[in-house]
Amino acid sequence: MSPDRPGGLILGLAAAVILTAPVPPAPATAPVVQRFVIVPAESQVTYRVAETFINEGNRLNVAVGMTNAIRGEIIINRGDPRQSRVGVITVDISRFQSDSSRRDNAIRGRWLESSRFPTAEFTPTEIEGLPAAHEEGKDLRLVISGRLKVRDVTRLTKFQTTLTLSGTTLSGLATTKFLMTDFGFQPPSILGILRAENEVSVELRFMARPQ
Repeated sequence: MSPDRPGGLILGLAAAVILTAPVPPAPATAPVVQRFVIVPAESQVTYRVAETFINEGNRLNVAVGMTNAIRGEIIINRGDPRQSRVGVITVDISRFQSDSSRRDNAIRGRWLESSRFPTAEFTPTEIEGLPAAHEEGKDLRLVISGRLKVRDVTRLTKFQTTLTLSGTTLSGLATTKFLMTDFGFQPPSILGILRAENEVSVELRFMARPQ
């Protein structure tokens, strides 16, 4: 069809539009190795301790304390996930808050002495369960072992961990249990009033983003 005919003119204009239209940029790809930093405002450490109120007919209760005073980073290697690493995780345990300011003050000053030893530190030494290949958005079940320092005592500790990487968001849940006496302090106890158990459950829920 000749370009001077109406049909040819329309085809020519269409071709010109296609050739001159801007090409959309290719979607950005995530770096192979990327550093993620924990966002305190979107993260939380929680402790749980069973306690008995002797003066209330041996009423059972679970004391729960929380803080978002958390720092740490994680290096993700998408090209070789088994080379991914977790950096030192620190928590300001003097900022734990429960439903009782009286309990919190007693823990800071008398039992845990977190006003004197405010920083708990976990230094990972081994990660079990990292896959051979990266799958975006897949939950990873890991065991992260390392040295946990509370007060002036350091113990080998394992965290059962679930990790999920989706785009620019790395989220996770890590849990462990330990005995207070393993770290050099006694469970809270007030004669005739209250007695706490020795075992502590700790849960870290975190959100981390690239930096």
